[in-house]
Amino acid sequence: MQARRDVRTTKEEQWREEGAAVEESPLGSARWSPEAEIGMRVEDIWDSLDQPQLSHRDRLNSCFDAIPVASFPHTFDGAQVVEIPSDATLAEAVDILSRHRIISAPVRNVEAPDDASWIDRYIGVVEFAGIAVWLLHQSEAAAARADNLPDHPSAEGAVAEAFGALPSSDLFNKTKVKDISGSFRWAPFLALQSSDTFLTMLLLLSKYRMKSLPVVDIGEGTISNVITQAAVVHMLAECAGLHWFEDWGAKSLAELGLPMTRPSRLVKVRHDEPALKAFRLMRKRGVGGIPVIDHAGKPIGSIMIKDVKHLLAASDANRDYRTLTAQEFIANARQSSGERQMNIVTCKREESIKDIIFKLDAEKRQRIYVVEEQGNLDGLITLRDIIAKLVYEPPGYFGDFFNGVFPLPQNSRV
Repeated sequence: MQARRDVRTTKEEQWREEGAAVEESPLGSARWSPEAEIGMRVEDIWDSLDQPQLSHRDRLNSCFDAIPVASFPHTFDGAQVVEIPSDATLAEAVDILSRHRIISAPVRNVEAPDDASWIDRYIGVVEFAGIAVWLLHQSEAAAARADNLPDHPSAEGAVAEAFGALPSSDLFNKTKVKDISGSFRWAPFLALQSSDTFLTMLLLLSKYRMKSLPVVDIGEGTISNVITQAAVVHMLAECAGLHWFEDWGAKSLAELGLPMTRPSRLVKVRHDEPALKAFRLMRKRGVGGIPVIDHAGKPIGSIMIKDVKHLLAASDANRDYRTLTAQEFIANARQSSGERQMNIVTCKREESIKDIIFKLDAEKRQRIYVVEEQGNLDGLITLRDIIAKLVYEPPGYFGDFFNGVFPLPQNSRV
């Protein structure tokens, strides 16, 4: 550790002599955080590459392909990874995720023997959002059977009534987690080994749309770490001041081809529309969150699919799904939980990718909305979009692994 500090001190002195700004982390965290150490490793490899013909992105690929996943800081502070037994009910799974303030967890196969390998020990990763979308699907199906008008405006009340009955229903309290395996937003248990590289990890979290990746100890057959998209973006934020990060981070959104989601593709809900409609739109349009707009079309808040937990946990007095508007839902959720997560985070097109990373990391968000000068929505940037602009997949990198060898369930992602 001391040797690396000496290296960093030397680099900082060199940058000051060159007139370069040495930037502290925007979060004011320790200069020698584990994430900053990773950044220094990238910097060392970057400096050692004697191939001037390589592009900036080629260099980043080479750097990240030389660092093993075992180097990534533990994201759960040494505590045991939270698992959900496959025979847990949906109600129990929601309680586990809520108590631990996490949005997903690996599902442990309770029928597997104690000495089972990790391949047999885990059957997948269940997301809070996956349970929510499954419940929404069930309530819509129930409403359709009752009214036979699944897409008619008059069916909105029937869906609200069916959804309102779910928290106390046998469907919610007796259905097992294993019973919904392979359904909406169900992620297969795709694990990294400690010897896999950062490049593999970054590609899986971006191009292959994994929200989180468990790291397994092959010898023990246990999970040693869980790496999320948010943890990677936090690592990037901690690399402020390093040449490789500054060169890339100074690029504007337009230079990097962001936002990838254009205004015409944004799914929105008005502030005075039913809160349940927001969740139904997310399920139907395959998105994880949508902005809430006012009468002028300006964004005033944001609702994520995982926020359905506030409906499931609401008191009877606040569980009138027929009349509860999106704006009222946000206000009630903020009051009951103290969360600020439904405040909308925005940026402008002229901002740099570094600015966006700092905002997302400081606010602990999954997405940021681009707005134009008048405050109208102009696009969307997610954590996955940012990671996707950091590296690229070399030809044949995964071979045919994703072409039949590892089939994803049809509804594995919203």
